[in-house]
Amino acid sequence: MLDGSVSGNPQIPVAAEKGGKCAMKKASRKVILDAKGMERVLSRLTHEILEKNKGAEELVLVGIMSGGVPLSKFIREKIRAIEGMDVPAGYVDITLYRDDLSRAGYQPRLKRTEIPFSIDEKKVVLVDDVLFTGRTIRAAMDALIDFGRPKNIQLAVLVDRGHRELPIRADYVGRNVPTSRNENVDVMVQGEREEWKVILREPAPAKGE
Repeated sequence: MLDGSVSGNPQIPVAAEKGGKCAMKKASRKVILDAKGMERVLSRLTHEILEKNKGAEELVLVGIMSGGVPLSKFIREKIRAIEGMDVPAGYVDITLYRDDLSRAGYQPRLKRTEIPFSIDEKKVVLVDDVLFTGRTIRAAMDALIDFGRPKNIQLAVLVDRGHRELPIRADYVGRNVPTSRNENVDVMVQGEREEWKVILREPAPAKGE
């Protein structure tokens, strides 16, 4: 995806020559959210969504492949527990709506979009893991419009790391994380929820540093 990364092993050792000896340097890693922290953040986002929309009527959830999908499922379960109702939920692949498809040599890997309900006159909450440049969100909105005319589109993200290139902002933000351009935010939401976490990863020092 454009705005973030979902990774299983973000630690990359790099060999560096120092003082005539070969030392292994590792990328710096900082856990921003562990599993319990993510649960608290997602629970808060769910309450904010329900408060702003005065309940779950007319709400639908659409997760952006791939990191936004498990997050939207979590929010859907929380809404069910609070409101006692199931809101429609689907997911969208933004690959064909990316603005870099025309780049030479780019070979898109298509996933699947599944929105098995009408979004006409619905309040659509897009869910993604990391908000970065805004280009993924723009592509997701373009994809949604092909499915109908929603009443409005809202955006919920787990992490906002800044560096916007388009005038896009989230309605619901789990955690604002100031980052530099060369840092990565790895959202690990594959597997059991007890293993979920968010890691801020700095690149390994260059050789000789």
